[in-house]
Amino acid sequence: MSTPRFLTLPPGVRTRQIETSVGAFAVLEALPVSGVPERWPALLVPGLTGSKEDFIAVLQTLAQSGRQVIAVDMRGQFETAGPEDPQAYTFAALGNDIDVLAHTIGGGEPLHLVGHSFGGLVTREAVIDGRTKFASYTLMSSGPAAIVGVREHAGRTMISELPEAGLEHMWHTRMEPEALSAGVPDDIIAFLRKRLFANSLTGMATMTEQILSAPDRCDELAQVEVPTLVLYGEHDDGWPPPMQSEMAARLNAECVVVPGAAHSPAVEAPETTAAALTRFWNAAETRSLG
Repeated sequence: MSTPRFLTLPPGVRTRQIETSVGAFAVLEALPVSGVPERWPALLVPGLTGSKEDFIAVLQTLAQSGRQVIAVDMRGQFETAGPEDPQAYTFAALGNDIDVLAHTIGGGEPLHLVGHSFGGLVTREAVIDGRTKFASYTLMSSGPAAIVGVREHAGRTMISELPEAGLEHMWHTRMEPEALSAGVPDDIIAFLRKRLFANSLTGMATMTEQILSAPDRCDELAQVEVPTLVLYGEHDDGWPPPMQSEMAARLNAECVVVPGAAHSPAVEAPETTAAALTRFWNAAETRSLG
């Protein structure tokens, strides 16, 4: 669970809806203070129990490098509506959404793509299918295949409890106690509760099944010619850091370890994370245009 540090939108960041051929998506959009983006845009995709708000702390900084930066709620997440059809929440279906969003945002021009945790498994679908030309691709605290360790255990518990106990049980037995023990402020706890109960129950159950059974697609991803970055916290409790480092080597990708961060570098170390992304994006554009 990612816990935003704050919910007040910084200057230059606004909420909006993006209309596409596959539906409307709730997003946070950041623009340079000048209002004129001079670089290619970026699309940020959150994790399973997250939302666009997980990127609030980095949006303004990322936009100041001269680009439009958009963080999205995926289908069935928080403020983006989703159907009760489980097939709408498979990797293939969600990856298709990313393709459509990228075309809508970029108008056919290259776009930087970032996927956090489960969002990394979704976004790689769009990268592998080759329908969209991405300027760069970043896997943030994501892995080569199904989630492991303590988060795998939490996911299996969720799958066993959701059908009968629902989101209320999940909130009271796991998410609220975790937030309270971490000293999360009351207003953020209220937001986390609101966000959880806004999610599609069908979507959450299906996406959890997906993250627990994800195949290893690194060999396919490595065949795609796109600058790739693997970025994760040194204390990540999702996919172990050595596993992510090995994935970076398999992908011939750059690898950045964020000191002091765990599974949500954009929340836990926003300055370091934003600096790493900006450097990587700028370098990718320089190579592409050079």
